[in-house]
Amino acid sequence: MTMPSRQLIGDLEKVDGDILILGVGGKMGPTLARLAKRAAPQRRVVGVARFSEKGLREKLSGWDIECIEADLLDRRQVANLPRLPNVIFMAGMKFGSAGQDDLIWAMNAHVPALVAEHFAGSRIVAYSTGCVYPYMNVLHGGPTELTPATPPPGAYANSCAAREKIFQYFSRVTNTPGRIIRLNYAIDMRYGVLFDVASRVFNKEALDLTMGHVNVIWQGDANSMVLRSLLHCTIPSSPLNVSGPEMLSVRWLAHTFGRKFGVEPVLTGTEAPDAWLNNSAHAFDLFGYPSVPLARLIDWTADWVSRSMPSLGKDTKFDRRDGTF
Repeated sequence: MTMPSRQLIGDLEKVDGDILILGVGGKMGPTLARLAKRAAPQRRVVGVARFSEKGLREKLSGWDIECIEADLLDRRQVANLPRLPNVIFMAGMKFGSAGQDDLIWAMNAHVPALVAEHFAGSRIVAYSTGCVYPYMNVLHGGPTELTPATPPPGAYANSCAAREKIFQYFSRVTNTPGRIIRLNYAIDMRYGVLFDVASRVFNKEALDLTMGHVNVIWQGDANSMVLRSLLHCTIPSSPLNVSGPEMLSVRWLAHTFGRKFGVEPVLTGTEAPDAWLNNSAHAFDLFGYPSVPLARLIDWTADWVSRSMPSLGKDTKFDRRDGTF
């Protein structure tokens, strides 16, 4: 996940300045930080987080990534952060948000305002989610960046739509170049839709098919596209869909894993005619197709799950249709 491609190295050479990563302690942050440092070893890569996970700060420091402990909900702490030319915004809240609507709105809408104000003039590439789109008919190719962001009910998706508007507003009024990355779903062997489906099939647990279609992408490819987006920032900040090219049937995935494990999947429900999807054709035009194809991701995941390798212990809850996580 952290081996930079020639294309990433070349694109970062065209973008001046050091790199600040806000929310580096999340699922994707450490690998993105290390990828950035390996792609541009001569630059400062600075990671900001609360560093509540034991050993994370030491791990990042061992990769020559500078670490700053800060709570992004605190305006004074944000004001003390170094104004580096390139900012990757990864902070946000999704899991455990049910029943904490005030906190999820603060993290996903208030924090972006503090960040956009402080880093006016920097390039800001902000992680978002494909969940800002409405459910789309699975026969229509998925939403593009021109599809209006009108998410279904749920604090998470709607607060993420607010996050995007905050970044776009400050980008417009302060001439701050940016990109908003609408991502779903990144695959790490320890986490992701493929891990969830494979684990349920392997353990002979019921798998609900109602959310019957998904898009996935290798986390290393997603992080590479995010870093390369620094070269493609716009004023005002504009969305960019990032995912894999396939619209995957969850039923097909379950049977594919079942054949690899020698078990019959336990399937419940019937596929809805719509789903949360993501058409990433524009990203492929900018960056090319992902380097890790779907078949390899499936093989890797099946091997990982069959050997009871470690998990992050965080279900993606991709099958939830009520917007609560």
